[in-house]
Amino acid sequence: MPRRRLVLGASAAALLAAGCSVGKDEGGDHEGDGTPDRPARAPSGILGVNFNEDPTEVSFERLRGASASWVRGFLPTLQVDRGPAEEQRAVTSLLEAHAHHYGTVLSLKFPYQQRRLPAPGSMAMDTELARVEKVARAVLGKVDILAVGNEPFLETRRSDREGPALNRFYEHVAEHLIAYREKHFPKGCRTRLYMGALNHLDNPAERTPATRRWLEFVHDTRELEGVDIHPHVASLDAAQQYLDYVLPHLRSDQKFLATEFSLVLTWRAHMRDRIPPRFARRYGVPPDTRVWQLLRKAADSPFPQDKWDAFLSMSPWFHRNRHYLRDQVQRFRDTGKLAVATYGVAQGAAMVRDIGPDKHPWMLNSLYATRTVRQGPDGSTGRTHPWFEDFTSLQRKTDRLPVRTGTTGT
Repeated sequence: MPRRRLVLGASAAALLAAGCSVGKDEGGDHEGDGTPDRPARAPSGILGVNFNEDPTEVSFERLRGASASWVRGFLPTLQVDRGPAEEQRAVTSLLEAHAHHYGTVLSLKFPYQQRRLPAPGSMAMDTELARVEKVARAVLGKVDILAVGNEPFLETRRSDREGPALNRFYEHVAEHLIAYREKHFPKGCRTRLYMGALNHLDNPAERTPATRRWLEFVHDTRELEGVDIHPHVASLDAAQQYLDYVLPHLRSDQKFLATEFSLVLTWRAHMRDRIPPRFARRYGVPPDTRVWQLLRKAADSPFPQDKWDAFLSMSPWFHRNRHYLRDQVQRFRDTGKLAVATYGVAQGAAMVRDIGPDKHPWMLNSLYATRTVRQGPDGSTGRTHPWFEDFTSLQRKTDRLPVRTGTTGT
């Protein structure tokens, strides 16, 4: 059976069973309305799921299984040259989630690793702004959060991010989007605007004049509600350096997003380790097999759930970090400044392609082990259990469906 996109796996009956109304408001903008016990409010301390640009493995059934009520993805703006923004799969999936009252976050990705960033006033900038407007027409008033930028300091040439070009480009895009929102939503809009996302802030060399200007722009721009961070790190203390750098720059009324975060650098450091001897004996695997080789085997021929669980629990580098998700989200929430954090929901195709000793093993981060664990005899989807249990335990009653975030001033 072919894999289905986000909304296609959910019937109205199933959504009702999940506590999500599908009545006359479905697909509407219903700004500011709330339920009697839970009035609309700005997002605070949320933990949702992230599919990046590939929603293939995401369904409402899986969202319900994890008790998730918020979803995040990103859109490379070049994709709107192919057709309407609302027909691009990340946008389609988020709009479908919105129609069923999930909270939604969309990040705009501007891929300029191989090209010069456009300068304000240039024809190239006009072309980029036209793309942004196509997206704005499709999502403003529907998605709850729109982030200007995915990972700007990784998605531009070093020469652009070492000078003023990066800041000028993203500031111009943000100002254009702010003006567009004000024009089309003069009385307020459901969609909150953030700048995103900063990387490698645990490395002092990456805290540059450009990152400082980035944060100063966020602070000084009234219409921006905060900044996004992506702490893919080796420890909780490394992620803390992101918070220590960013939070002092935020206004009292601003918050931060963490739409991606993980311990992937820890996992990568152990890819050349031998697999656990006890695991090798139990499952008849050659004892000199390396971790990356075992991951490749799992991707080529998915394991039963018990074998995947045993590999992770017997690997000391994973087992001692098994509550990373719980501990990291608690640190985020303890700041009182977290708006929304989103964690990887499922293993995408790119994660299991060309697995080697130096590739980031993103597949170890996902809640659902959709490509390294075979489907159970009852049709159940594989899971990475330490993350899955902690993710569900971190969901709060105040975050349940339907999500109501109200409006923000423009």
